[in-house]
Amino acid sequence: MILKKNLLFLLLYLNLSCASQIKEIRQPFHFLGRVEQLSDNKALLIGSASSVSFDFEGNSCEISLQSVDSYEHHNYVTLELDGEYIGRVQIKKGAIQNFPIAVTNKNKKHHLGIYKATEAANGAVLFVGATTKLIKSTTPKRKKIEFIGDSITCGFGNDTTEIPCGAGDWYDQHNAYLAYGPVASRALNADFVLSAVSGFGMYRNWNDEHKDEAIIPDVYENLYLNTDKSKPYDFAFQPDLVSICLGTNDLSDGDGEKERLPFNEDKYVSNYINFIKTVYKHTPNTRIVVLNSPMVSQDRNVTLVSCLKKVIKAFENDTQHKPIALFEFQPMSPNGCGSHPDIADDKIMADQLTPFFKKLLDEK
Repeated sequence: MILKKNLLFLLLYLNLSCASQIKEIRQPFHFLGRVEQLSDNKALLIGSASSVSFDFEGNSCEISLQSVDSYEHHNYVTLELDGEYIGRVQIKKGAIQNFPIAVTNKNKKHHLGIYKATEAANGAVLFVGATTKLIKSTTPKRKKIEFIGDSITCGFGNDTTEIPCGAGDWYDQHNAYLAYGPVASRALNADFVLSAVSGFGMYRNWNDEHKDEAIIPDVYENLYLNTDKSKPYDFAFQPDLVSICLGTNDLSDGDGEKERLPFNEDKYVSNYINFIKTVYKHTPNTRIVVLNSPMVSQDRNVTLVSCLKKVIKAFENDTQHKPIALFEFQPMSPNGCGSHPDIADDKIMADQLTPFFKKLLDEK
C-alpha cells in the first residue's frame, strides 16, 4: 500500500514537472509591434519591423515561418542574433518553411530576433515556432517609441544588396529593420513600433485624392493598417515618444496621368490636427514629434515645415499634454529605389534623430 502511494506521488510529481517544463518552453517568446498572437505561441507579424524574439541555449536553432496573404507570394524577414544583424531571408510562397540559424560564436546562451522586413500591405508572416532549447527570460523595461509614417518609415527601397532597383517585385528591396526608426531606437536602447504604409498621406495619397484609397488617419486604429475595423489595434504599447513623418505623399505630383489637385495646406493642417487628437486619445501621456521629409526639398520643404508649425501652434494652449516638438532632417539626395533613402541614408537620418530624441526621452 505504501509502495502504491509512493508510486502515485512519483507519477503526480513527474506530471507536474513535465507541465512546468512545457510552460517554461512556451513563455520565452516576446512579441513586439503590430502582431496578432494566435494559440500555441504562433503569431502573425503584420506591420513593418514587427517582431518575435527569444533566448536559447546551444548552437542549434531552427525557426518555422510562412508567408500568409489573400494570394500566394513571397515575403521577407530580417534576423538579428546576439545583437548582430545576420541578414534578410526570403520566405517563399506556399507551405511553412524551416530556417536553420547558423550560430558561430561559442556563447552558451543566445538571443534571436525575427523582424518583418516588409510592410502590412505585403500580407503577414506567420511565426510557427522554433526548434531549440528555449530559455525563460525577463523583458527589460525600456523607453518606447512609435514611428508613424509612409514608405520612408517602412524602409521601402532601402536594401539593394541582393536585388537592384527595378528588378523583382516592388517590395523586394524592403528592409524595415534598417529603416531610420529602428536604427535610431537601437541606438537609444528603446523598444519601437512602426505604424506606416507606403504611399499614404495625411489627407491624400501619392496618387489618389482620398477618393478610392484610405489615408493614414483611416487605418491607424486598425491592427492590419487597412480598412478592416473588425480587428482594432489594442494600443497596449504605450510609447514615451510618437514620431510622425507624413507629408511626402500629400505634396507629391502623383504619376502625372491621374488627376492631381494643387496641395491644399488647410486640409493637410486640419487632418494633422485631428490625427494628433486621435493619437492622444490612445496614448495620452506620450510626447509627439513631427518630422519633415528627406524626400521633400526646396520650396516644398518650406511649405511642409510651415504647415507643421501651424499644427504645433494649434496645440500651444494645450495643458494636458507635453509640448509638440518639430524635427527637421538635413537636406538629402536619397540613393535608394524610387528616390527613397537607402540603408546608408537611413543611418544618416537615424544619427540626426538620436540625440534629439534622447534629449526628449531624458526629460522628466
